[in-house]
Amino acid sequence: MPNELFDPPALEHGTLRVVPLGGVGEIGRNMTVYELNGKLLVVDCGVLFPEETQPGVDLILPDFSYIRDRMDDVLAIVLTHGHEDHIGAVPYLLRLKNDIPLVGSGLTLALIEAKLKEHRIQPYTLQVKEGDKEQFGPYELEFVAVNHSIPDALAVAIRSEAGLVLHTGDFKMDQLPLDGRLTDLRAFARLGEEGVDLFLPDSTNADVPGFTPLERDIGPVLESVIHRSKRRVIVASFSSHVHRVQQVIDAAVANNRHVVLMGRSMVRNMGIAAELGYLEVPEGTIIDAKKAAELPDDRLVYMSTGSQGEPMAVLARMANLEHQIEVGPGDTVILASSLIPGNENAVFRVIDGLTKLGAKVVHKGNAKVHVSGHAAAGELLYCYNILQPKNVFPVHGEYRHLVANANLAIDSGVDAHRTILGEDGTVIDLKGGIARVVGQLDIGYVYVDGSSVGEITDNDLKDRRILAEEGFISIIVVVDPATGKIIVGPEIHAKGFAEDDAVFDEIKPAIAKALQEAAHNGVRDAHSLQQVIRRTVGQWVSKSYRRRPMIIPLVIEA
Repeated sequence: MPNELFDPPALEHGTLRVVPLGGVGEIGRNMTVYELNGKLLVVDCGVLFPEETQPGVDLILPDFSYIRDRMDDVLAIVLTHGHEDHIGAVPYLLRLKNDIPLVGSGLTLALIEAKLKEHRIQPYTLQVKEGDKEQFGPYELEFVAVNHSIPDALAVAIRSEAGLVLHTGDFKMDQLPLDGRLTDLRAFARLGEEGVDLFLPDSTNADVPGFTPLERDIGPVLESVIHRSKRRVIVASFSSHVHRVQQVIDAAVANNRHVVLMGRSMVRNMGIAAELGYLEVPEGTIIDAKKAAELPDDRLVYMSTGSQGEPMAVLARMANLEHQIEVGPGDTVILASSLIPGNENAVFRVIDGLTKLGAKVVHKGNAKVHVSGHAAAGELLYCYNILQPKNVFPVHGEYRHLVANANLAIDSGVDAHRTILGEDGTVIDLKGGIARVVGQLDIGYVYVDGSSVGEITDNDLKDRRILAEEGFISIIVVVDPATGKIIVGPEIHAKGFAEDDAVFDEIKPAIAKALQEAAHNGVRDAHSLQQVIRRTVGQWVSKSYRRRPMIIPLVIEA
């Protein structure tokens, strides 16, 4: 149940305020604002991808309204890693003030710089690595290596006069990582000895028992699937999942196949990763689509975006026969990713479409082609026992994940009163080793729709859903305002409701009668007469067809 809205008190000097503007109660648009002595620090600034109930929406941003008028107080934006749900909204925040320093690791900054270039923004950046410490106003930041499904991820320890906060970002504890870069539990232990006053852990897999499987277990499965494939292999994954792309490249090379990267973000991100040395590509392995057309199908692996069923992504266009690659019998499609909650139906539609075309579709439900990038319950318990935090605020997850994470904290010995369950806009103040909820802000969704940002409302989306699911009826009538008598019409047109507009012939007399009765009762203005028509048609449609289309009446007075 949503927390009741209430305004926080004025912030006292020496107290640290923590406000998540996204990522708490949802998987995506991660963004947390820290405030101390009038100075703000932002950790992450990501996007949320739309669900089917949000037609036409491209991206969903955090609600910047809390800091919109205080951009001069923002000292830095710390980016924990390069996934879209942590960096995707940075261009929209920098539109408000473009000279705020971006702080992150080499790969993270390279990915965001490429994105900002498309937005024509030249950022100020500070590259850091694990073990580095940086001072921004009242905040001392220390960066800690964490293992995730993208290289170069960092947790950030934030020291101030109010205490020590550890913000993990996304992480897991793969003990045999592909790049040899472990989550630094020695640093966690050192921070635990110092005393962690507030811990903000990744909650995505908190309800999954045990430990997240090893990333390296995926490689042999991919190699085997590609080896058995008779024709082309198409692998879909996130465009920033460098480790997964590396394993696909290795499996392709082992099977004497070339790799074609498809999708603008995939080509861009992997080019950056290869240039910085995070992706090892044997010479001649990656080729372009033109060269691929000259090779036999059994020599090719296509690496594409679209693992979440996005309508405009490569895989969905293939399933809809809208792509230059026509998938058919003998082709193998591998979905090497997890399902983001809310996208399941779209993904299964793509799987069905590809299967109908004759392809063999391999996904995490029928083969081990994906492991998560997030710590499961066993790993989180290790963290709690090592850190022994005084206060815990689970972040990054839907509500069930937050609850599961809070329960793990309590099981490990954290006081239940010091374990905070919040949501976007929950205001937490930390002072003297005690964190408590002091406010709940009204945090909304900010929709990116084409070139518009924040202009689309929830009511607009409701209208779009009605248009998509129930159809549209327009009624045009010219009336004599004195008598209510119809001079011309009613002319009725419908879209997405019925094949033939003749079905409305039976309601036309009822419209005429309703207008005359309204005029007789003194109703004269066009707006009120339009409401009479809407009510009359709406009741008839509901009773006769069990539908609730959008009804747009237009009354013209003559």
